[in-house]
Amino acid sequence: MNQIFAFLILSGILVASINGRVDVVVSSAISSAEAAVERAISLIAVVSLWLGIARVAEKAGLIGAMSRAIAPFFRWLFPSIPEGHPALGCILMNLSANMLGFGNAATPFGLKAMQELQSLNEQPDTASEAMCTFLAVNTSSVTLVPATLVALRASAGSRNPSEIVGAVLFATTCSTMAAIAGDYVMRMANKKFVKR
Repeated sequence: MNQIFAFLILSGILVASINGRVDVVVSSAISSAEAAVERAISLIAVVSLWLGIARVAEKAGLIGAMSRAIAPFFRWLFPSIPEGHPALGCILMNLSANMLGFGNAATPFGLKAMQELQSLNEQPDTASEAMCTFLAVNTSSVTLVPATLVALRASAGSRNPSEIVGAVLFATTCSTMAAIAGDYVMRMANKKFVKR
């Protein structure tokens, strides 16, 4: 990616200098940098609010309650994880936090889940089925409240920043279903390949 971005920047500067429009590149770079700083500063308050809510939800047991509610489904999804293993708890906490749109709060649980899954892995240099399933579901994660997107829209001056909630819920539900289906197909194909 660094090479692609470097190519785009350098080719843009080269074309601008050939056409005698370097002033446009410089003014665009400065205005874009100013806009980026303004956007970052305006997001600090909103992100701080959502992180605080995430912390309160975690301490109040809301994330834990969601974890318990979705636990039966994830027992089916992760059959190789023994019942009561800490990996399942970390996975459930990660996915519950993601459902609430608290991506920053979910990250430590995701890292811990991968560490716990690695402790169950019989081939440490190869990702296990549970690790692949967790990665697929975590990446596509159903989002009930897209807190970060709502915050970005609010900071950009949207009149109704939360109007995307329904569309995000639909899109993330479809993506998660596709990820689960794809994971299942790949798992079955892998089992057939190993039997040969």
